[in-house]
Amino acid sequence: MSPPSSNKQLLLIGASRGLGFALAKEYLRRGWHVVATERVRATSQLHDLLEACGGRLEIETVDITHPDQVAALRARLAPREFDLLFVNAGVTNNERETIADVSTDEFIRVMVTNALSPMRAVEALQDLVCPSGTIGIMSSGQGSIANNVNGNHEVYRGSKAALNMLMRSFAARHADDPRTLLLMAPGWVRTDLGGPKARLSVEESIPNLVNTMDAQAGRAGLQYLDYLGRTVPW
Repeated sequence: MSPPSSNKQLLLIGASRGLGFALAKEYLRRGWHVVATERVRATSQLHDLLEACGGRLEIETVDITHPDQVAALRARLAPREFDLLFVNAGVTNNERETIADVSTDEFIRVMVTNALSPMRAVEALQDLVCPSGTIGIMSSGQGSIANNVNGNHEVYRGSKAALNMLMRSFAARHADDPRTLLLMAPGWVRTDLGGPKARLSVEESIPNLVNTMDAQAGRAGLQYLDYLGRTVPW
């Protein structure tokens, strides 16, 4: 965890566990300076990295479903500039629930967490990203409308498809922005969200996902890519 320090700066939203924690750990391993957030102030595994990374990790607390907390984070980070803003947020519901039987409250919870709140975070924090930087969001291959041939996980799928559409609208409104915009599909990974039967380990997904994002740096416009750099159909 002590490689030569880089001047690269990452603002990582949602890093206390799962893929977000793995992203924080991977960028620290590569020498980046990382500001990582947790939803509630806690002694999570993220805190265990503090002593091992030579001051290159800072931990902030924000629940992105609360716009006032996002605004407060923006104010705290106002003097800073980042090479990469990456928003990692995701919940799922019972995979057997369909639109026919999911409750309105559960539908709202998934949509607000997976689609509305990540985009609100991007809107609020985008000005912290340098002109040559990257703005990325953790999407999912299940957000692909074209690839939906079995209909499973349909509430989760719908939330990620909504996220993708909102990010396309953001890109359209910022067509002259030179920054790289990425929707990333990490694959089906064995985490609390992905479950124990998932095809990929974290170690198979996240280093490749980081390689893919780093390879796109400097390329303006929006792309929807998987962890191996392959284009995902909308």
